Amino acid sequence: MSLSIGIVGLPNVGKSTLFNALTKNKVPAENYPFNTIEPNVGVVAVHDDRLDKLEEIVKPEKKVPAVIKFVDIAGLVKGAHKGEGLGNKFLSHIREVDAIVQVVRAFESSDVTHVENRVDPLADIDILETELVLKDLEAVERKWGQVERDREVDEKTKEFSKGLLDHLAEGKLAFNFKYEGTEEEIKKFRKELFLLTDKPLIYLINQSVNKHESEDMKKLLTKLQGELLFLDVKMESELTDLSDEEKKEYLEGLGLERSGFEKLTQLSYKMLGLISFFTAGPMEVRAWTITAGAKVPQAAGVIHTDFEQKFIAADVVSYGDFVDFSGWEGAREKGKVRLEGKEYIVKDGDVMLFKHGV
Repeated sequence: MSLSIGIVGLPNVGKSTLFNALTKNKVPAENYPFNTIEPNVGVVAVHDDRLDKLEEIVKPEKKVPAVIKFVDIAGLVKGAHKGEGLGNKFLSHIREVDAIVQVVRAFESSDVTHVENRVDPLADIDILETELVLKDLEAVERKWGQVERDREVDEKTKEFSKGLLDHLAEGKLAFNFKYEGTEEEIKKFRKELFLLTDKPLIYLINQSVNKHESEDMKKLLTKLQGELLFLDVKMESELTDLSDEEKKEYLEGLGLERSGFEKLTQLSYKMLGLISFFTAGPMEVRAWTITAGAKVPQAAGVIHTDFEQKFIAADVVSYGDFVDFSGWEGAREKGKVRLEGKEYIVKDGDVMLFKHGV
């Protein structure tokens, strides 16, 4: 399945540096606002140690990781919801992604100017979220006007619309608006609003890895409406030039098990409710992405739509059993391979072989 994450923030907070390091592409990261106009897009492999282990056991011709598409979106300024700066382009590009990483500057530097001439993470978050909420508020106010006048709209939809309108008017993100007993029709109605703030959100606090949590940072934690990740973008950028062994040694010296980028991709999966399953054969071992709770025919459809439509059954073994018994043959000998039908719910780490008609 296609998965895209938009990197957003005020100008000069480290967005393009983050994107460059994530994708190892050299897009401009100069010290002036609106350097990024059209969004840069890069595909990033999702690091998964399990895939490496499967490759070691199966020894296939190739290994294919799951991927995430990162989109570097132009910097936002005050008044973006009214079209200030590159506001209209910025907002339209956000609509196209599945989730948002908001880069927040918490580093001091006389070499990199801040568009507001200060470093204040709370104020930056407030500017960006205010602009997004105001744009969503405009859209929902228009929709509420239509819904209120339309006699054919049911009461639950009207109740939902008014509740969402009041929620946004309080400055809250649409993503955190909960409507009890939501029915499929209302879910569809909500999706068709295409709200900017109705997307999962990661706050990426760009600061030195050695910086201790200040009172401002503690205050920040109480304000956030999404997931939180502290990351030294400059250091992570430098790590991309090291070999895997050098990177591991460097991180161990800092007392870190994983790079910040690995944490970012894994947090993105968690935030979007995604899991990985694997296929493993002599041609390739591969990680595939699917929504948690999906049934096995949907997993087959991720590989090819025909596999879902003509699905018969699947051989399934857990990752742990596949590794413990050294692959398909050993797992079958120990009775660990199960034949699952259409109602089976895929579990994270399942290794599967699909059977389908022609």
